[in-house]
Amino acid sequence: MLRRVRIDAVQRGGRSGPVADVLADASAIVADVQDRGIAAVVEYGRTFGEVERAEDVLIDSGRLRRSLEDLDSQSVGVLERVADRIAKFARAQRDMYRDVGAPVPGGMAGHTVEPVESAGCYAPGGRYPLPSSVLMTAVTARAAGVERVIVASPRPTPAMLAAAAIAGADAYMAVGGAHAVAALAYGLDGFEPVDVIAGPGNAWVTAAKQLVSGRVGIDMLAGPSELLIIADASADAATIAADLLAQAEHDADASAMLVTTSASLADAVDQELSVQIEQLPSAATARQGLANGFCCVVDSIEQAIDVADTVAPEHLEVCTADAQAVAARVRHAGGVFVGEASAEVFGDYGFGPNHTLPTGGTARYMGGLSVAHFLRLRTWLRIDEPEAAGEAMEDAVALARMEGLEGHARSALRRLRRVAPPPA
Repeated sequence: MLRRVRIDAVQRGGRSGPVADVLADASAIVADVQDRGIAAVVEYGRTFGEVERAEDVLIDSGRLRRSLEDLDSQSVGVLERVADRIAKFARAQRDMYRDVGAPVPGGMAGHTVEPVESAGCYAPGGRYPLPSSVLMTAVTARAAGVERVIVASPRPTPAMLAAAAIAGADAYMAVGGAHAVAALAYGLDGFEPVDVIAGPGNAWVTAAKQLVSGRVGIDMLAGPSELLIIADASADAATIAADLLAQAEHDADASAMLVTTSASLADAVDQELSVQIEQLPSAATARQGLANGFCCVVDSIEQAIDVADTVAPEHLEVCTADAQAVAARVRHAGGVFVGEASAEVFGDYGFGPNHTLPTGGTARYMGGLSVAHFLRLRTWLRIDEPEAAGEAMEDAVALARMEGLEGHARSALRRLRRVAPPPA
């Protein structure tokens, strides 16, 4: 069920961003919301079956708390436990970012670590509303120290609202798509814009994030979800097939890939896929996800690692006898799941690390969503003993004149002359 490809047919992962027609549509929507504000948001909300009135767009924290109270205790328990695991991991990340001070000529320099003031946390709400994404984004923002957290997702279910309450969201914007991103970026009457927008979404959400980037910070331009599995003969074919199907059922653009040193495992996985997909409610979507993927039988683990690094997948599972050693040698992947017990779905559902990850080969230069996306490293410089900075000041003057910026040179010279006045 996975097409077989040769190793030389595997291409480097990469996308050029949203396609032109989606980008054009999103651009028109973003401009309309920027121009007409809440009236445009409500109009799009009616079109997409999200809201009917302006009062329906924002749900306040009081209603979020009531939704949490109304949800059954079992569901609340699941959401709270997952939120706690995400928060513990995010707080551990936050502890890695500390203020720094270092000596410089005549004084000190350093940086402080400051959270942004406000964050917009987007979560998909289409066929599959994802409370897990609400927690992944909003809990992480809170762990970073963000003061104001807004969740945005269309047609909220009770579980989505409860997840926002558990995450400590200040409000919930009950619309989605490009108009939600525009509202977060530009604000509405009575609603201040946010500083950062994070979280996964469809092509129009991604396009809108690209358009507002610079006005606000964004986490990444994520595309369809991906899983690549490296496996050897020690792997269990039924488990590998289940993991590939879990990935393939995301949507019709998802891709599931297997790279293995064992031709017999490849055959067994294919047989398991044929059996398991018949029992899967999302079989129609999963078939398309499998069609987007491939199976590549290679001669060695070294070749398998080369294929993984070429693709730079969003998710990488390593199901080999020496999984830790193999995983350590892979250079490009968004999230790595080491050993057969470490299912990618555990990353989706809140064991700790964030499930918002780079796709389309962008793992070659960036990582997944973390507290870092909600933090700023603000540098500072303080000269306490100008006389000890004379040489550095002279270099500043010389470099400014090398660049033809005499005003810069004269600014530096004023300090230098206080330290070493010119001879009479």
